[in-house]
Amino acid sequence: MSDSAGFNIDDVMYTTAVQEGGETVETILGKIKKLEQGNQRFLEGEMEEMSSCHDTLQIELDTLRIEAIKLEGIKEEKEECYRKLKFQDDESEQEYVRLLEQNKKSMEELEEYRSDIQLLKLTQRKQRMKFEKQLCELMEMHKSLEAVFLPKSLPDEIGRAEDTRRQLLSTLQMKLDQLNTLDEELPEKKEAARGYTCRD
Repeated sequence: MSDSAGFNIDDVMYTTAVQEGGETVETILGKIKKLEQGNQRFLEGEMEEMSSCHDTLQIELDTLRIEAIKLEGIKEEKEECYRKLKFQDDESEQEYVRLLEQNKKSMEELEEYRSDIQLLKLTQRKQRMKFEKQLCELMEMHKSLEAVFLPKSLPDEIGRAEDTRRQLLSTLQMKLDQLNTLDEELPEKKEAARGYTCRD
């Protein structure tokens, strides 16, 4: 328990170790240390071997990748060459038919152009005649408006507008008077109608 009791913790550990295996703690720790050193040397050897194997495999992998890239380039070149040859072959096969079709279309287009030119001339002539007619109408309209809105005719126009306004106001006033009269007569007519209903 304590020094005053006659022993300490180290004595207990030493006594227990001797009783159990007959070896001291220092001996056991030494063996453990030797085992750890042996394991470490073994692991270091394994690591060196694995590292060497990894380097070898990495070199082989890099070589295979380079070879794959070269083969891919060759494949792309072959495919490009095949596409070009196929395109040229298709072009050669279609050239004759295309020329015949082009010649036929050219003749048809020539006829269409001739028809379009004739139609365009006719349309332009109609438009020119229509424009000339509209221009004449516009000139006549301008002359009429000029006659209407001459400074000397403005007083007459204003007078006619005033007369029209007075007539409209007079008609409006007459309608309002009639409406007021009806409003005044309406209660009497309602009362008379109500009395008539009661008598019935």
